[in-house]
Amino acid sequence: MDLIRESLLKKSKATKKDQFGRVITFSALLLIVVVVVSIFWFVASKGLATFFTNKVNLWDFLTGTKWAPGQKNAQGQPLTGALPMITGSFLVTLISALVATPFAIGTAVFMTEISPKRGARILGPVTELLVGIPSVVYGFIGLSVIVPVMRHIFGGSGFGILAGAMVLFVMILPTVTSMTVDTLKSVPRHYRESALALGATRWQMIYKVILRSATPGILTAVVFGMARAFGEALAVQMVIGNAPLMPKGLTSPSSTLTSILTQGIGNTVMGSLENNALWSLALILLLMSLIFNIIIRAIAKKGAM
Repeated sequence: MDLIRESLLKKSKATKKDQFGRVITFSALLLIVVVVVSIFWFVASKGLATFFTNKVNLWDFLTGTKWAPGQKNAQGQPLTGALPMITGSFLVTLISALVATPFAIGTAVFMTEISPKRGARILGPVTELLVGIPSVVYGFIGLSVIVPVMRHIFGGSGFGILAGAMVLFVMILPTVTSMTVDTLKSVPRHYRESALALGATRWQMIYKVILRSATPGILTAVVFGMARAFGEALAVQMVIGNAPLMPKGLTSPSSTLTSILTQGIGNTVMGSLENNALWSLALILLLMSLIFNIIIRAIAKKGAM
């Protein structure tokens, strides 16, 4: 009886492997959580030091238009106005998303509804190739092609928000396109068959049934592309002009949060006001990334409902 009880209570090899797999999975999950929380804590502690240690007014930081942390105004307050960079980041992101969305939807419709075989054979590899091109190559092409074109058409130096938006438009187009293709493919086939059976033309079926059914997924793709554009640094830095000034127009030199960060973070002393102010810009970027992710989850949840 003891031998039988012992054999019944003894863990099998499959059970031991299952427990080992659970431990490994839980450890990996815990490590990821610790890394994410550590990143948030580190950036927040550095970014908030501007307001708690250096006593910079938060409202002045968000609404000020002069960025020169090493200098002070008549009241003795440092010139840490981040509004020009925040405005530049949002303008570049919104314009690139507005331009990329029609192209992405048109390409996705062609690949899924008009010519699936040819689209998958030709446009699929092209889209994947665009994803793999490094940011510095996009920036160099923008510097060599887009900036001279802008200078020829609008005058001035050619650097500005419009040049940055055109570079970002090409960079986020593959992301938005691939996600839109997946969304259109996920629309049930009987939606198409029902619309055609009721007498709708192919274009009516695409516009009134397919695209409307896929709207939540398309919006998710657009917001995901905006999040990608908002955090881009090198390519935008090469064509926007990097002037921490309020944009006077789409073709005037401007700056973004990422361009000022990449330029200044290596030229400041850790713990100084200039360094803390840059970390505050990084905190804004991190919070915006979090907001973009919340929006994506909300749209996906609404689409599922």
